[in-house]
Amino acid sequence: MADVAVGIVIPVFEEEESLPTLAVEIRIACETAGLTFEVWLVDDGSRDGSWAEICRLNKADTRFKGLKLRRNYGKSAALAAGFASVQAEVVVTMDADLQDDPREIASLVEMVHGGFDLVSGWKRLRKDPLSKTLPSRFFNFVTRLVSKIPLHDFNCGLKAYRVDVVKALHIYGEMHRYLPLLAKWEGFDRIGEREVQHRARRHGRSKFGLERYVRGCLDLVTVTFLTRFTARPMHFFGTLGLLAFLGGLGLSLWITIDKMVYGNPVGDRPALLLGVLLIMVGVQAMCTGFIADLLIRRHMEDASSYVITESRI
Repeated sequence: MADVAVGIVIPVFEEEESLPTLAVEIRIACETAGLTFEVWLVDDGSRDGSWAEICRLNKADTRFKGLKLRRNYGKSAALAAGFASVQAEVVVTMDADLQDDPREIASLVEMVHGGFDLVSGWKRLRKDPLSKTLPSRFFNFVTRLVSKIPLHDFNCGLKAYRVDVVKALHIYGEMHRYLPLLAKWEGFDRIGEREVQHRARRHGRSKFGLERYVRGCLDLVTVTFLTRFTARPMHFFGTLGLLAFLGGLGLSLWITIDKMVYGNPVGDRPALLLGVLLIMVGVQAMCTGFIADLLIRRHMEDASSYVITESRI
């Protein structure tokens, strides 16, 4: 591990045209900065010639290594595969579309050596259309509000980590958007930010649509629950269940007293049904908490599965 200063993990999905230029830029940037490096190009089920290009790069320079996933699992799984394979002091992630500038790598690595567990890039001046930048700003605002982490750009692909940080992360679904939050949950709370250059896309088109923000918001709910209640889901479901149960019990007692003391009928009163419903909901919520206590951690361990069919090392 100590022999390689920086390991660069790059998810690749149909970026055949970008890879040759990206490899040249990474090589120049790292060698100019005096960094020993390895690059893990993770082909996430591309249907173009991306894997053939990765094999060509590996044959020309073994510092460029490849992993081919059996199908398109998504960016989180591609990162997880790269994180499991990388062996370096500092791990840098970036996108393969040439919008991230490899010349930023040295500065990010320097900040990690300066004491940060994780350094996130901030694309302050984005070279993207408003259809991407405006939803992204709203998404980052909400994430910053919920997570209490003062980052401007959670979704920036250009990040640097101490290697023990990435080895501790369990990511799946769309969780790659919340790596700083997951790292903080694991106890790596020295999180920094650096403004980085963002470039216009040169080849192809974006592989993500507006639906990614819907999935991202849903995953924010998931990751917030996981980070706060993974070890104690009963605290979440039990609190809701107890409040509902006590509300229903109190309502039912009031109706009973009203019947016994004042003789008012109860059969045609909606409050009776509401009281019974709240008691049932409360019991079910607490039972859900008990079941979640048993299942949730096992689910997290299994959810980031992926299959590698070929490798070039």
